[in-house]
Amino acid sequence: MTDRTSELAENLARVEERIAAACAAAGRAREEVTLIVVTKTYPASDVRILHGLGVRNVAENRDQDAAPKAAACADLDLTWHFVGQLQTNKVRSVVGYADVVQSVDRLKLVSSLSVAAEKEGRELGCLLQVALDAESGERGDRGGVAPDGIEELAAAVEAAPGLRLGGLMTVAPLAGPYAGRRREAFDRLMDLATALRATRPTANMVSAGMSADLEEAVAAGATHVRVGTAVLGVRPKLG
Repeated sequence: MTDRTSELAENLARVEERIAAACAAAGRAREEVTLIVVTKTYPASDVRILHGLGVRNVAENRDQDAAPKAAACADLDLTWHFVGQLQTNKVRSVVGYADVVQSVDRLKLVSSLSVAAEKEGRELGCLLQVALDAESGERGDRGGVAPDGIEELAAAVEAAPGLRLGGLMTVAPLAGPYAGRRREAFDRLMDLATALRATRPTANMVSAGMSADLEEAVAAGATHVRVGTAVLGVRPKLG
């Protein structure tokens, strides 16, 4: 076993312990929470190691990095999640490898994803990214649809050929009433997810929580947590 394999195995085991403990504390079964490892800035060789360690869900946030990485790992049985803000000029490339886009936040993007998915003959899972800071008018720069826009966007995804509405995603906001209140932010997302499921029961994914706050997300009811640094290590600064 290489040093990097040992390092990732140890990190993965620690994260697994955290998720299991959070599930136990919340009275949830461990199977209710899926770990997505965010592999951005790390090489395809790390993705291969993670696959060998049992990881099946990985995430990227920049197409220029993700596309060649996904191609290099095309022989592996992985589910690729795209979690970054997505410009329409990158949609065709992203649809070529992503199984789920977690950052759907506007009608124009829905249309572009639908056209590309149809051309590729694929069904693409879509999560609506919710901007919890939008309610206060202090929207940050992470993208997302305001809570009062969820219904319209959900209807558009449901009506779009090639797309499947999976549920909701959020990132704990840095501004607005939920800044520094991660658990309250995730509770709010769960309320919105419950309302969505009332009319669309198959939209049952709730993606929330990262390395620093996965416990709060699991306690609130998240079905998927997106963990990068705690598994792969601290990323080098860009630039």
